[in-house]
Amino acid sequence: MQEIKTKLFNSIKKFGLIVYFFSFIGLISCRDKDVESLVETMPPINDSGELPYLRITTLSSIKNEPKVSGNLILFNNNENVFSTQIGIEYRGSTSFRLSDKKSFGFEIWDEQNAGLDASILGFPEEEDWILTGHVFNASENIIFDPSLMHHYIGYTLYRSMGRYASRTKYVELEVNDDYLGAYLLMEKLKRDKNRIDIAKLSAEDNTLPEVSGGYILKIDKTTGGDVATDQSLSYYEENWDDDARYSEEISFRSKYDINGDLLSDPAFDPPYHSNQYLETYFLYEYPKADQITSQQKEYIQKYIEEFETALLNDDFSSDDRLYIDYIDLNSFIDFFIINEITSNVDGYRLSTYLHKDRNEKLKMGPIWDLNIGYNRQGRVPTTDWMVNYNKYVETDPWMVPFWWPRLLQDPIFQHQLKIRWELLRSSELSNSSVSNLVQNTADYLIENGTVDRNYKRWSGVDVDYPSVIDDLKTHLEQRLDWMDLQINAF
Repeated sequence: MQEIKTKLFNSIKKFGLIVYFFSFIGLISCRDKDVESLVETMPPINDSGELPYLRITTLSSIKNEPKVSGNLILFNNNENVFSTQIGIEYRGSTSFRLSDKKSFGFEIWDEQNAGLDASILGFPEEEDWILTGHVFNASENIIFDPSLMHHYIGYTLYRSMGRYASRTKYVELEVNDDYLGAYLLMEKLKRDKNRIDIAKLSAEDNTLPEVSGGYILKIDKTTGGDVATDQSLSYYEENWDDDARYSEEISFRSKYDINGDLLSDPAFDPPYHSNQYLETYFLYEYPKADQITSQQKEYIQKYIEEFETALLNDDFSSDDRLYIDYIDLNSFIDFFIINEITSNVDGYRLSTYLHKDRNEKLKMGPIWDLNIGYNRQGRVPTTDWMVNYNKYVETDPWMVPFWWPRLLQDPIFQHQLKIRWELLRSSELSNSSVSNLVQNTADYLIENGTVDRNYKRWSGVDVDYPSVIDDLKTHLEQRLDWMDLQINAF
């Protein structure tokens, strides 16, 4: 009977959308938001239990860039608790190409398709949101995160350390009548009093003290949104060069290579040139590349250069440190701790955020993108620091900047790290706290049927979920114990 009901609901929705589409052609004043009235009373394809269920409907195909108009309806226990017009697009670079299960970025829109702040699932009001799915490709036998919780665990731990990380909530997602399984609803990282809380920097703020902040920088690949917009999906699926298409308009390059030596080659060479692995680029995240002024670029570039120069030239046998005048050391320590606990092989070299508030020092974070963490890639031994990535992967196009191995040599950094580590290990990062977080999250997903439904939808790769969770807990416990030995030896 349930199968018959499901088929009936699907048929009704498909028929309804067809009727609506042709009505749309004949009605000049009809808007995309009318899709809401068409589907809002139809129950979700699956009973998602306690998990919120998101239904997104669009009248045109979703693109990588730009966003297309659609509608979002949020169900809790089959009750419509929130609905809105949105703009939606695919997101991700490598993950977009590799995964059959795509991730999405969406913006809440008003009737004029302008951004509109709103609260979703109790999160602070904002307009920009992300729906992240785990990377899954059955034909290539690829699955980055079979636990479905790499992001969730890392972000939760980072927040428990008193740092901002994107708020996250598990949901189940349906897009255009297609059930897509378990997703994480996440806050997009951006300047906001409830996200990255730094001063607003306008085009008129070009002298001190205003020009000193706030800034958000990112060490990362370039993306379609940075260098190419409004292309067909096939363009983004095949164009790997755009991951490394740096330019003066969107970024600046460190003065030093990954070994701390001065770079002599010109910046902004073509993608994947022979010496790219030596370079570190900083992308302008806030102000955006098309809004940041030349004076603001000059200020933040000089600030980074002065910090790097001080870090390289400081005499670690003395008590004096010039580099600490430029950075919030505690934020660097916490960023190091979370990347090392999660064995994040992308850490420090990709998806790495930095921010600087007005009249404040440079801070690391927030943490971001842990889908290939927890040592599932095997690129760095579990008995070494992730900051030593360059020892094991010699010519990756994106390598770890010299900052981190250099900091780890500093007795002051080591001392402060040890103090912080001992405090966290007695509370938020104890073995029992971390293990319980993993198990409680797994129980929640299992008991609500989410794991079963997700892997029925995304089948073809063998996933023994209880074993996956046991392996994750074992890895984290062993990693924490190994870090104990290393840090206590400082």
